[in-house]
Amino acid sequence: MDRLDTLQLFTRIVEQNSFSRAADMLGIPRATATHAIKDLEMRLGTRLLERTTRHVRPTLDGQAYYERCVQVLTDLDDAEAVFRHGAASPRGVLRVDMSGTHATRVVLPRIGAFHALYPDIELVISSGDRLVDLVREGVDCVIRAGDSRDLNLVARRLARMPQAIVGSPDYLAAAGTPQHPDQLAAHRAVRFFASNGRADYPFELEVDGAMRRFDLPGWLSVNDAENYVLGALRGCGLIQVPRFHVEQALRDGRLVEVLQDWRSPDFPLSALYPYRRQLSPRVRVFVDWIAGLYQEIFGPLQ
Repeated sequence: MDRLDTLQLFTRIVEQNSFSRAADMLGIPRATATHAIKDLEMRLGTRLLERTTRHVRPTLDGQAYYERCVQVLTDLDDAEAVFRHGAASPRGVLRVDMSGTHATRVVLPRIGAFHALYPDIELVISSGDRLVDLVREGVDCVIRAGDSRDLNLVARRLARMPQAIVGSPDYLAAAGTPQHPDQLAAHRAVRFFASNGRADYPFELEVDGAMRRFDLPGWLSVNDAENYVLGALRGCGLIQVPRFHVEQALRDGRLVEVLQDWRSPDFPLSALYPYRRQLSPRVRVFVDWIAGLYQEIFGPLQ
């Protein structure tokens, strides 16, 4: 195998955690894959993969090498796309990260339509609410709620999501239903913290024409959107969350909206990608497609 083929093989092994699956995807014998990786490790003078009877995972050197391989292969694909006019028919691997809620409720139910438009793009979607280092981890694009403060990323606004403050019937029966925002001081919240340790996510409501913040105490803190809602469903406290996330629970009575006479601010949602990815045909068509998807759900941006 030449060096480029070996890089592609190595990245597939890391992503699939398997020599056999990676070899099958590339249409080569397992023995060929094993021999190629041994030659690569010998040439680099370091062990890249830890092998057990069940799993294959990168060593520390292997992880660092994988991240560089992803960057090299992506840059090569983008360079070739420019010269073959790939914007009309982009191809290659596109790595996207988004929260599990948006993956399962918005994007994946419609992903077949994207594949029909761009059948030569191979999507790798990771899900979570942690902060992702796009450059270091080789991620092309992330979909994130909130306002980004990273000046090294291009941000394209996708939607402004209406929010609601909700709690379970059991919690409200025990703690009482607040009739005015000032009564939030007597309540507790399910707390949310980010992977960087930030936990300052107070409730916000428009009161007398001005936006006010309400920092509620709570005995449960989570860092995942699904667990945030689950905490409210289990009566652990109030939450303020994009309404689409709890629409079904509100309809069937498992959650109840409170303080509806005071407006919660809309929660922004954006696609973020490194400046060096802004001309990538794969990134451009995916962001355009997903922007249209969110516009169908939340309406045009004002």
